[in-house]
Amino acid sequence: MDFGAGAGMGIGGADNGGAVDVMGWYMEIPVISRLYLTGAFLTTAACAVDIISPFNLYFNWDLVVAQGQVWRLLTSYLFFGVFSVDFLFHMYFLVRYSRLLEEGDFRGRTSNYVLMLLFGISCISIVAVYTHVHFLGSALTFMMVYVWGRRNPDVKMSMLGFFQFNAPYLPWVMLTFSLVLGNSITMDIIGICVGHGYYFFEFVYPIVADVRGWKHRRVFEPPAILKWLCGDLDYRLGQQEEVHLHQD
Repeated sequence: MDFGAGAGMGIGGADNGGAVDVMGWYMEIPVISRLYLTGAFLTTAACAVDIISPFNLYFNWDLVVAQGQVWRLLTSYLFFGVFSVDFLFHMYFLVRYSRLLEEGDFRGRTSNYVLMLLFGISCISIVAVYTHVHFLGSALTFMMVYVWGRRNPDVKMSMLGFFQFNAPYLPWVMLTFSLVLGNSITMDIIGICVGHGYYFFEFVYPIVADVRGWKHRRVFEPPAILKWLCGDLDYRLGQQEEVHLHQD
């Protein structure tokens, strides 16, 4: 299966006789995507050597509220199962589409990307309370895939090398593939719905509000402290200074 999108995602470069530079590839990943990959890998590794148990990680709202196990709100997005082909498959999609978003629509807007993830985590967690799903990382990945696909409508994708389609159909192709394999599509549907909600409020609503002259034109605007923590204020000040110099 090839869900290529015209962006190089190979691991490392070929130097020293074709040796794979894993650390170089790792450090090239944008910071938020790198943190997520690292957290997922370390969580899975810790479970593999019995440092922690998946039973201490899964999402359970009753345990969060009644026993104060608030870490489950985060760890349920970090565990993707034991080391296996399925784990590698999830890591591939996580790194690929998180990186494409962070280097594309959210370049220089890290705080906006963090806000997107927080929105996704909040919405998926609320839905999980009523759908009784326990590990939610795949739904967040599906959200990333959906948003990236909608933002890149002209990108050509392929499946098995012969079935071609445009990027916005990728989540639906993946959902269909899950159905064919007999897997549950609950997480897929949750991710698509949450991704559509974010896409509408972030990219569609501001255009509609601007056309109709509404006062509030942006729903997701990161607070100044988040911009500062993510370095966006320094980036934008640099951009403004560069524009000013060009004007002079």
